[in-house]
Amino acid sequence: MDDAPSLADTPPPAPPGLAALEQRLRQDLQWLCLPARPWVPPSTRDGQPVLDVAIVGGGMAGLTLCASLAHLGLRATIFDQSPAGFEGPWATTARMETLRSPKELTGPALGLPALTFRAWYEAQFGLAAWQALDKIPRLQWMDYLRWYRRVLDLDVRNRQRVAAVLPRADGVVQLELVDEDAGHTWRVLARHVVLATGRDSLGGPWVPAWAHALPRTRWVHSAHAWDGAALRGLRVAVVGGGASAMDAAATALENGAARVDLLIRRRTLPRVNKGKGAGSPGMSHGFGMLPDAWKWHFRHYLNLQQVPPPQGSTLRVSRHANAFFHLGAGARGAAERPDGALRVDTDKGPLAADFLIFCTGFRIDWEQRPEFAALRPHVRLWRDRFTAPAGEDDEELAESPDLGELFEFQEKQPGSCPGLARVHCYNYAAALSQGAGAGDIPQITDGSQRLARGLAAQLLIEDAALHFAAMQRYAEPELEGHEWTEAAFPAYDEGRPA
Repeated sequence: MDDAPSLADTPPPAPPGLAALEQRLRQDLQWLCLPARPWVPPSTRDGQPVLDVAIVGGGMAGLTLCASLAHLGLRATIFDQSPAGFEGPWATTARMETLRSPKELTGPALGLPALTFRAWYEAQFGLAAWQALDKIPRLQWMDYLRWYRRVLDLDVRNRQRVAAVLPRADGVVQLELVDEDAGHTWRVLARHVVLATGRDSLGGPWVPAWAHALPRTRWVHSAHAWDGAALRGLRVAVVGGGASAMDAAATALENGAARVDLLIRRRTLPRVNKGKGAGSPGMSHGFGMLPDAWKWHFRHYLNLQQVPPPQGSTLRVSRHANAFFHLGAGARGAAERPDGALRVDTDKGPLAADFLIFCTGFRIDWEQRPEFAALRPHVRLWRDRFTAPAGEDDEELAESPDLGELFEFQEKQPGSCPGLARVHCYNYAAALSQGAGAGDIPQITDGSQRLARGLAAQLLIEDAALHFAAMQRYAEPELEGHEWTEAAFPAYDEGRPA
């Protein structure tokens, strides 16, 4: 009896594998009758077919929205300038080891358990591996999104760069596209266009003006593509103290930088992520319905408090003896010295460096996005109609677009740009108007489904006469006439008792 195997000696069952998970997902979709059949009447303009919805950007937001639209029976196509499988930042410019969000968040799963990252992970590595996992490795998240695109059979056209977004008065939006592989331009027409352009939103990376006086070979922004190996042996100054600053500093250190100095404007790093304190289904579904003053209060407070860098990212830097944190040392300028080094002027005095990495965030900057030039003069901003409460001036918020319920742009001057409301700003710039549903993992399903349902409703309203006519023409019989026999009507006898 002593030699009998114990339960502890029994190996865990082998993971079922992705094929089994995909079969379960197919069954779930079948049981839910998803996706719905296409129902929007096809249309053309000048002989060219018109899409129901065109999505610019194939990252997480674009994929989730495309899937939500497909489930509602809408024809949606994504156009992304990146090569297939490299949409968004995860496998290109992001440098964190893991995602910053808790692994349990269901993200873009659209309420389908078999579509979650956890299901994808357990199918390949098993429950024990999931339980041992701390946070989701960044490149595994990208692998999951690649699988998500494939298993849902989403229509993504890669290497297609948008050159112009042109609202028209005839009920469509015109996209001018450049096929980066074939080298030619072409045109797409859609009833609605969604800009799922992520953190870049309506601009891109921001650096202080003095950075542009430096040779372009001496600095990068954390959001740019750059090779950490090129920093070997260099003195690197990192401007900023947020999550991207820690990731950039760690990348430089791990690639052999001689030393890395973090120049942090604040005298102490923020300790608490206040955004987590506002996370709830109420915020996800109700932020867009708040009075304007409350929207401003929430977003301005988050801007003031800032998000602390994750503990793991910070430790990834501080474990290196040649990493130096300088608090209260905001960078004020830099210039090349005669010996070829850089002199970086800070609030604590000058610092010698060979290379600068700006981790200074993003700004709405229409000049960086010439493809939106036709929109820019007409888009109403918050500054155009809202005055910040006393003591809450905030340039970032003031420059945010003032969006409608479906993330649509609104005209600064009514009638100045017919069709502008058919362009939807589903990216970070929407945060003040509609909350975080356009990009944050915790809210991406709610935001995508809300926008998809709203677009479906708009398309129905616009085509109401066509749908009514189609209902009138509908002639598929439910009864064929043989299902009953008409009886003779009985004679009525006045004198017979009832």
